[in-house]
Amino acid sequence: MPWWILLVLLIGSILAAIGVFGIVHRERAGVAKNLEPLDGKTVLITGASSGIGKEAAKLLAKRGARLILACRNIIKTNVVADDIRLLTGNKEVEVMELDTSSLASVRSFADKFLAQEQRLDVLILNAGMFGTLRRSMTSEGLETTMVTNHFGHFLLTNLLLGLLLQSRPSRIIVTASSLHKLVQELDHEDLNFEKGEFTQFQAYGRSKACNILFTRHLAEITRDTGVTVNAFCPGLVHTEIFDKTEGFLVGKLERLIAPFAGRTSWQGAQPILQLTASNDVENISGEYFENCKVSNNTSNLVNDLVLARKVWEASEKYAELKPEEKFYDTSST
Repeated sequence: MPWWILLVLLIGSILAAIGVFGIVHRERAGVAKNLEPLDGKTVLITGASSGIGKEAAKLLAKRGARLILACRNIIKTNVVADDIRLLTGNKEVEVMELDTSSLASVRSFADKFLAQEQRLDVLILNAGMFGTLRRSMTSEGLETTMVTNHFGHFLLTNLLLGLLLQSRPSRIIVTASSLHKLVQELDHEDLNFEKGEFTQFQAYGRSKACNILFTRHLAEITRDTGVTVNAFCPGLVHTEIFDKTEGFLVGKLERLIAPFAGRTSWQGAQPILQLTASNDVENISGEYFENCKVSNNTSNLVNDLVLARKVWEASEKYAELKPEEKFYDTSST
């Protein structure tokens, strides 16, 4: 058989496999159920200028939430806010500047937010990036992927935890990923990639593992307080994240595959809607969700509560958390 026929057959098989995966992946996506109105609720969401964050903001606005879209690109987010107001008729959509890759930006944002807001019912930690090809450091000495996906959100949550406790019952929602399973070992003393080998996938996987470990320990800290925290994986979703990612495998190849194999932004946003507004999850905390259901499809590493505490304590140091920024009793954890 000529080589070119074999090549055509191979390409055809690959495309068929991608197509089948996409069909199954989209069919498995859960849909948010048993939802309550969100009138009178203040919801803060990071990374709402595109992707599942943008779609989630639309869905939450339709349910009457008062939304604060916290994003780095103010011009782009203002356009999104205008679209949401026009689409939903909900005028309670505000935009505030926040760059989770900068601890200074997080602290500045929190100061302004706490000065103007009386309550916070739901905090959605959604901003993120896939990772750089080479280890990239911010001016504050933190690896870019880790601070954008984990340290920045860790600090933000701590700074707003006092208001969340005052507003209880309240919820914290963390966008994680099944790619946390890329990480087989985690040195809590080297979260910043100062010793170990750096790769794009390891950086993303480590940040997502830390998201889940953060969720586990925060749930322990806030047990019986009226504050719940849960993480979720949206699955492979066709969003702009691939357009902003360096490298061939993710930046180019995934960009080509995602439209056929990925879920829609609406499907990817369903877990956020579920964890924000559903009665089904009001007493659940410290869990990992897939397809809008609690999932045990996690690595043993992110189920280690001892490691979760160590990662939390290490994150306090990386984020330079001050004593006055702690709104929990460390002696009880």
